[in-house]
Amino acid sequence: MTDKIQYIEIDKLILMALQEDIKNGDITSENLISKNHKSNAILLLKEDAVISGLEIFKRVFYLLDKKIKIKFEAKDGRFYKKGKILAKISGNTINILKGERTSLNIIQRMSGIATNVYNSVNKLNNKSIKILDTRKTTPNFRIFEKLAVKQGGGENHRFGLYDMMLIKDNHIEAAGGILNVLDKLKKIRKNLKCETELEVKNLNELKIAIENGKGIINRIMLDNFKIEDIKKAVILINKRFKIEISGGINISNISKYSKIKGIDYISSGSLTHSSKSTDIALDFIS
Repeated sequence: MTDKIQYIEIDKLILMALQEDIKNGDITSENLISKNHKSNAILLLKEDAVISGLEIFKRVFYLLDKKIKIKFEAKDGRFYKKGKILAKISGNTINILKGERTSLNIIQRMSGIATNVYNSVNKLNNKSIKILDTRKTTPNFRIFEKLAVKQGGGENHRFGLYDMMLIKDNHIEAAGGILNVLDKLKKIRKNLKCETELEVKNLNELKIAIENGKGIINRIMLDNFKIEDIKKAVILINKRFKIEISGGINISNISKYSKIKGIDYISSGSLTHSSKSTDIALDFIS
């Protein structure tokens, strides 16, 4: 959260969200409450969860009104029980109300993802395997959701199409097959400054990748492989490439992979697209 470029992007997205909610003003608050009225509020956790997004929560109010004070009673990436006061807020009442929904939407979503990741890591119970997110994120919310994954104990896969070469089934089909893909990669690999990963769908494709991918690809993704085939693949690869498994893996079945040796990564879109928002409230106390 200290990177200047990241803050610029975050601020832009927060301001868009505030504009979506407020537009020309808060009709209810501005007609019922004095413009100089001040209030005190708490951020209250209403279910057990891992918290993520406290700094983003604070940033919403900073962009609305720099005089609003927020004192944290919790830390991002920590698990807390229902009833925990996460923060105390004080300042102009109308401006607190203007930021309430946007700030809650963000921290609730991020905490839900962080909790899902945290539970998935615990279910897997294998520190040698890194759990990765995917690009299956909410449009324009990726920076928040990927931050939540890290705060929940997972790792980020590529952020977008621009920072890693991931050759998937549609690329292979469009390029005329794995051999054609590897041949093209061989010609351009020295000019690439990013990691290269190849997806394979079965053991036959894997054998082609192993035989022709040395020095060209860094990582092989085993997509929708059965467990017995994953074990065979690990033996075939024999540590020559990093191994990632993917396809339909979620919190209900991730423990099945915990005892398989030789896997480096498990990637799961469910970490983001299937996470439930955490119940968190902003309650005025005076």
